[in-house]
Amino acid sequence: MSRSTAAALPFGLTDEQQTVAGMVREFADTEVAPHALQWDAEHFFPVDVIRKSAELGMGGIYVSEESGGTGMGRMDAALIFEAMSTGCPSVAAYISIHNMVAWMIDKFGNYEQKTTYLEKLVSMEHLGSYCLTEPNAGSDAAALRTSAREDGDHYVLNGVKQFISGAGTSDTYLVMARTGQDGARGISAFILEKGMEGLSFGPNEQKMGWRAQPTRQVIMENVRVPKENMLGAPGQGFKIAMSGLDGGRLNIGACSLGGGQAALEKAIAYMGERQAFGTELSGFQALRFEVAQMQADLEGARSLLWRAASAYDAGDPNTSLLSAMAKLKATDTGFDVANRALQLHGGYGYLTEYGIEKLVRDLRVHQILEGTNEIMRVIISRKSTGVG
Repeated sequence: MSRSTAAALPFGLTDEQQTVAGMVREFADTEVAPHALQWDAEHFFPVDVIRKSAELGMGGIYVSEESGGTGMGRMDAALIFEAMSTGCPSVAAYISIHNMVAWMIDKFGNYEQKTTYLEKLVSMEHLGSYCLTEPNAGSDAAALRTSAREDGDHYVLNGVKQFISGAGTSDTYLVMARTGQDGARGISAFILEKGMEGLSFGPNEQKMGWRAQPTRQVIMENVRVPKENMLGAPGQGFKIAMSGLDGGRLNIGACSLGGGQAALEKAIAYMGERQAFGTELSGFQALRFEVAQMQADLEGARSLLWRAASAYDAGDPNTSLLSAMAKLKATDTGFDVANRALQLHGGYGYLTEYGIEKLVRDLRVHQILEGTNEIMRVIISRKSTGVG
C-alpha cells in the first residue's frame, strides 16, 4: 500500500482507496475467512497470518513514511479494517490495536525510540499491545493505580493491566502508569519489552467472542524500565492514551461494519439456497424487506463513519464528537445486523459451522471497548449541549 494521492471525498472514494479496499478484502477472503472458525474454536492467535498482512502495509497504516509506515489517513484505515473484518473481526481488531501502538510511538517518540521500535512493529516482526485498562479502572481510566517510581536511571513499575489484547504474545507493551498526583496529570507512558524481569501475564481469559486473539492481564512486579523508555514527557501519558481513542473508535466501528457486512452476505446466500413451503426463502417479501433494512442500516452507519474519518483527516474540531457518534452507530448496527442475520438462518444460525453465531459473539464486545456506548452517549450529550 502507498499513500493516497488524493483526499477522500465525503461520500466517495478515490480509485486508489477502492483498490486498497479490494486488495484487503481479497486477503481477508483467502487468508483469513477460510480459517476463522477453526481459530475461534481452538482459541488460536494466527500470528503468521497477521505478520503476512504486514506485506500489504497493515503493520503501520498511519505510521509516517519517514518512520517506515504507509502514511495513510483514517479514512483509508476505515476501509482497511472494514474489509479485513469480513474475514474475522477478532483478527482485524487486534491489528487495529497494534497500529495504535505503532502510531503513538511514531507521534510521541523521540528519534531513538522510533529507531529502536518502529521498524520491527511496522514489519510485524514484533507485535504491540496497549495497556491502559485496570481491574478497577475501565471507563474511568484516569483512576488507574499502576505506579512508576523513579529510581536512579530507571522507573520501577508495579500494577496490573486488565483485558490486554495480544498479552503474552506481543513483544512491545505501551503502559500507562502513575508517576505523580492523582488524576490524569499524574500519568506517564512507558514502552516495556517482553522478557523484562518482573513482567508476567495472567491466564488467557475465556471470552464470549474475540477468541482468535489472546486477552490476558499484564502483571508488573518491580519491573525496572530505563528512563529512556518513557514515551513523551512525565505527566503526558493520559494525553497520549486519549490521543488514540478517536482513531480507535473509528477502527472498531469499521470492524463492526465489516462483521455485519459478512453476516448479511451469509444471510443472502443462505436465503438463495434454503427452501420453505416449496419456495426459496428469497422469494418471501417479508424476508427480502428484512435484508433491505439491514443493508440500509449498514450503509447509514458507514456514511457516518466515513464522515467522521474524513473529519479526522481534515483536522475538523468536531472530530471527537463525530467519532463518538460513528462508534456508537456502527457498533450497534454491526451487532444488530449480525443478530438479525442469525435469525434469518433459523436454527442453523445457532450452529457454529455457519459462522453467524461467531460474528454475533465477536461483535458484541465492540459495544463495550474503546469506550462503552454509554460513554459515547455521555460524550455526544456533553459536546452537543455543553452540559456535564
